[in-house]
Parts: sequence; structure tokens; C-alpha cells
Amino acid sequence: MKKRLIIWLPNMLLLLTACGGGQGGQPRTSIDVNMTDYAYNPKEHVVPTGKDITVNIVNNGAVTHNFIIMKAGTNIGEDFDEADEPNVYWQVQLSPGKSVTTSFTAPSQRGEYVIVCSTPGHYLARMTGRLVVVAP
Repeated sequence: MKKRLIIWLPNMLLLLTACGGGQGGQPRTSIDVNMTDYAYNPKEHVVPTGKDITVNIVNNGAVTHNFIIMKAGTNIGEDFDEADEPNVYWQVQLSPGKSVTTSFTAPSQRGEYVIVCSTPGHYLARMTGRLVVVAP
């Protein structure tokens, strides 16, 4: 019985570590984003208020995608359209198969900010994410 526990416990700890939760949790000043058709991976990023954030983005999808951070408290209609554009905090657009490293300054206000893709139909398909801004 003890021998099984000795073998089982380290394997379980290794498995739990391997299945860790992406970039969530502690605030980061560098985030990685993989865009595919209708999805961001990871979907959530935690960053500190007012800091410069480096963003490494890869578009592995078949079409052009956007990574758009909306201003706090923004309500998007049925689909992202031109009426939503004044509520954009920051954005980058990327063609299929391309990658870019860019940066933005995190909002000074703590809270949750919606991330969307404005390619027609992608918001409806739930190509969304979340930027969580916390105190440093």
C-alpha cells in the first residue's frame, strides 16, 4: 500500500502541475495570445494597473482576426459593429499565419475588460476573452 502511494503521489503532483491554468492568477507584464478561428487561447489575462504590457500574438486562424480590448463597462450589442468602435481601449489586427509583438499601457482603473474579435460573426461565435486589471 505504501509503495503504491509513493508512486501515485508524485505522478499526481506532476499531472496537476502540467494542467495548470494558463496565464491567469498573478499579474503579468507580458502576455501571449494564440488566435484561432473563433477562439483566443488563453481567454483570460491578468495585468497590473498602469503598467506597460508586452503582447505576443500569433494568428493561427484561416482569416484575419482582431484582439480588441474594450473600455470598462462597455456593453456590446448583438455583434461588434461600428457603434462599438468609440468604446475600444486598444486593438491589434493580424492576418492569418502572422505574428506580432506589440505593447499597450494597462488601464489605470482596476476591473474586468472584455476582449473581442470584430471579424463579422466572430463575436456572435463567442470569440471573446477577458483582461483582468489588478493593483500591482
